[in-house]
Amino acid sequence: MSPVFECRDEAQLLPGMRQARQAIGRGELVVIPTDTVYGVAADAFSASAVQRLLDAKGRGRQSPPPVLVAGLTTLRALVAEVPEPVERLVEAFWPGGLTIVLPSQPSLSWDLGDTHGTVAVRMPANNLALELLEETGPLAVSSANLTGQSAAIMAADAKDMLGDSVAVYLDGGPSATGVASTIIDATSLVTGSAPLVRVLREGAVDRAALREVLGDLLEPDPVRDGDATTQTATVVPEAETTPPAEPTPEPAVEVESTGSPPGGGA
Repeated sequence: MSPVFECRDEAQLLPGMRQARQAIGRGELVVIPTDTVYGVAADAFSASAVQRLLDAKGRGRQSPPPVLVAGLTTLRALVAEVPEPVERLVEAFWPGGLTIVLPSQPSLSWDLGDTHGTVAVRMPANNLALELLEETGPLAVSSANLTGQSAAIMAADAKDMLGDSVAVYLDGGPSATGVASTIIDATSLVTGSAPLVRVLREGAVDRAALREVLGDLLEPDPVRDGDATTQTATVVPEAETTPPAEPTPEPAVEVESTGSPPGGGA
């Protein structure tokens, strides 16, 4: 039976972290707390470990997991370019609940699934997760749940769903918010002729906060059902706001929900 370490107990914290590091090194899975929901983690540079993560959740390669990092330096190593607006986003919301999709560094030797040349990256605001990331390097991390089930906000929830497919469970107590990260697609800031940041999943960081940083670089807010302003002159169909010079592939990233039920990327 896979061990659960109560990391708020100093006597369990050190052995728990040691076993988690060792498990990651062997290509096994570890459940960790984050600032959003619990995540199931694997070595991002081990294709077999990432496949093990997808299998444990019941997901296919078409839904590659995001990657958690310990900071901006690691982000720079993983992506082709960090545009200035993304640097502003990182300064405003990292560590925290914002996942950013960018073109990946083409020289990297890894296989996260069918990413179409992109990677989704986040720095979590959780000391336990950050300490592990400092020691292991980037981790592929998905919400710790079976596909279609609610994202785990307790380590016990994760173990009930994932069982012995995970080698080590680190219990950091209840998730602070239980709200998954917001995922944005910033690839066009690097590759597009009409740069525009799109919101792929609404979550911990709302559109108003994103717009304070990005201004008009953020896509127009969607028109909600029942809005009195439906079809005003300032609302332009998305297809007209982002006319690419030539077709570009849709960024691939695991997206399921904005909150705890059901879970997507942590």
